[in-house]
Amino acid sequence: MDVITAIDLLKKKGYKYTDKRKDILQLFSDEKRYLSARDVQDSLKENYPGLSFDTIYRNLSTFSDLDILEETELEGEKKFRFTCPTQEHHHHLICLKCGKTKEINACPMENVTTDLSDFTVTGHKFEIYGVCQGCVN
Repeated sequence: MDVITAIDLLKKKGYKYTDKRKDILQLFSDEKRYLSARDVQDSLKENYPGLSFDTIYRNLSTFSDLDILEETELEGEKKFRFTCPTQEHHHHLICLKCGKTKEINACPMENVTTDLSDFTVTGHKFEIYGVCQGCVN
């Protein structure tokens, strides 16, 4: 996902274009990592001093509902990042310090040996947490 594609999708779905939304999306494009609503607020407070946490969170939830952002929960807090551009099935390695991610092109579901015949699997999520080389030093 990129900012232009995200804005086009918002317009197509009937959402108004605003500079605040564009700047939130641009932040995710620039950062390329998981960010919390508080991270977004801290980054944008100079340009938008009255921007409320609730407004940011509502926008992040909307972006997530439209598959512009993907979300995860780290240390009890929802975090968001741009949806991966690749359509191929993959999972992520996530740095617990900086939120940087790395794609994992393997899927543990291939190794599930439990009989799932009485259960309809509609999706799954697999994440590995650690500390990236940049944060170790």
